[in-house]
Amino acid sequence: MARVTFDNVVKKYGDNTIVKGLDLELPDGAFTVLVGPSGCGKTTTLRMIAGLEPVTSGSIRIGDKDVTTLEPKDRDIAMVFQNYALYPHLTVRENLAFPLRAIHVNRAEALARAEAVATTMGLSELLDRKPKDLSGGQQQRVAIGRAIIREPSVFLFDEPLSNLDAKLRVEMRTELLQMQRRLGITSLFVTHDQEEAMTLSDFIVVMRDGEVAQQGKPKDVYDKPNSTFVASFVGSPKMNLLEGTFSAGKFVSESGLTLAVAGVAAGTKILGVRPDDIVLEVGGKSASRGRVGVIELLGPRAIVQVDAAGHSLTAVVEASRMDGIVEGAEVGVSIRPGSHHLFDIATGLRV
Repeated sequence: MARVTFDNVVKKYGDNTIVKGLDLELPDGAFTVLVGPSGCGKTTTLRMIAGLEPVTSGSIRIGDKDVTTLEPKDRDIAMVFQNYALYPHLTVRENLAFPLRAIHVNRAEALARAEAVATTMGLSELLDRKPKDLSGGQQQRVAIGRAIIREPSVFLFDEPLSNLDAKLRVEMRTELLQMQRRLGITSLFVTHDQEEAMTLSDFIVVMRDGEVAQQGKPKDVYDKPNSTFVASFVGSPKMNLLEGTFSAGKFVSESGLTLAVAGVAAGTKILGVRPDDIVLEVGGKSASRGRVGVIELLGPRAIVQVDAAGHSLTAVVEASRMDGIVEGAEVGVSIRPGSHHLFDIATGLRV
């Protein structure tokens, strides 16, 4: 195991700066997820750890070892790619053993360790098949097993689940997390899917435009986003953000949406409310009314779009509370007491 440390790391392509003075430490033995929109620099950051992209300036350490200028083979890392990168002419057994054969481990020992890893990954019955005879999930297991067999200091995962269907992605998330817990190897997982980031991570790093927007435990980032960017990016469905004025225990938006919000100093701010904290009532005495739009049923809950005073609000409603909440219905709109988030209008930063 080893922590990974970035010290003022910059990556440029010509005049374009992709990563801007990154200072970051990935905790030893933790499953860290790097998340952000396309083009934010997360994959470039991963590839700099692997040695696949040279660092323009700054340094990267794995444990106490400066690896900034080392070749990939000398960094003691293992990487799992989005496209699996299996050798089509080799069997599963040979694919698993290949990293050991590449460092001159004798064939018998390499194949024995390949069989042991195959047992761990549920691949024992597939050892003699070639990649073309495997499903996407099976190919991904082989790719992960090939990384495990090297017993590296750091695992790197570059969106390895993005090619899988929704059901298989959920299953593979569980398997990845169980594997990492069992081995205790420091891991960095890159994704643009914030739901995936929240479910997998011990530690989450949200990136924007080549910089860290926020980092910390997933619950802390979710509960206390430090900006409107993080608030709208982390959480599914995303947070509702409304500009307006606070006074006398009320929030009033520019279009007249009025919500009771106690304990906020008077002034103009951005109000943030998670969809789970929007309360919809059929009838009732809420100061604000809305018209129900699209409803997405998700079994035990539903995602409900509501047009209230010109604002499109997203609410999450438990199935047991959906009576009367149908498309076109008028509903009262309020928020759960104490559930609000406040942000500065000028900077977007948390107040």
